[in-house]
Amino acid sequence: MNRHFLGDTAVLLGRSLTHITRSVDTIITTAITPIAMMLLFVYVLGGAIDTGTDSYVNYLLPGILLITIASGIAYTAFRLFLDMKSGIFERFQSMPIARSSVLWAHVLTSLVANLISLVVVVGVALLMGFRTSAGVLAWLAVAGILSLFTLALTWLAVIPGLTAKSVDGASGFSYPLIFLPFISSAFVPTDTMPGPVRAFAEHQPVTAIVNAIRDLFTRQPVDSDIWTALAWCLGILVVTYLSAMAIYRRKIS
Repeated sequence: MNRHFLGDTAVLLGRSLTHITRSVDTIITTAITPIAMMLLFVYVLGGAIDTGTDSYVNYLLPGILLITIASGIAYTAFRLFLDMKSGIFERFQSMPIARSSVLWAHVLTSLVANLISLVVVVGVALLMGFRTSAGVLAWLAVAGILSLFTLALTWLAVIPGLTAKSVDGASGFSYPLIFLPFISSAFVPTDTMPGPVRAFAEHQPVTAIVNAIRDLFTRQPVDSDIWTALAWCLGILVVTYLSAMAIYRRKIS
């Protein structure tokens, strides 16, 4: 690894974060969709949904947080696509910098921007009545899971960012990810679903992650869900990272 990797990544991260601070509307836009969903489900549909809990917003929030991340990573693909088309990658190649630092700067920018969006969504949830007895360690565990999930999906976003032929193609991949929580335990218990749908819902990553976060928020014993959630996040992260780096090397070779 280039001995200047950390310094190069820090400089390029500063460049990407500057773009974020100049377009705060990006973060606001990212948070609007999940907040609108939360308002809709809590105040319009929540009364008709039986989750076995006293507060539907408490039940709903973990899934909304994952939707927030799925909405935010589309901007990583979008910004990468613009950088590819502008020729800035070619200019970076002519400079003595670590090549992988270019991608890592985009990924870490996504992590920072998504964490800000998550804080905004949690703030709105608190105004809507979300309450938790989770302690500091539980909150740190939730933050760790969400950060790992963000990194995994962001490296997935890098792939269309590098390979898409159009802006719509670069960001459009995120739509299935946004709707994946609807076929999980995020909005309703999976035992209310018909057989084939229930089987899919119970064995896809969102359900394990949502259940783990929900248990941490409610101070329930954390069972195998947290290990399943971590395994999914780490598995997706490793596969997408290796795939994105392989594509990137071919692009710049």
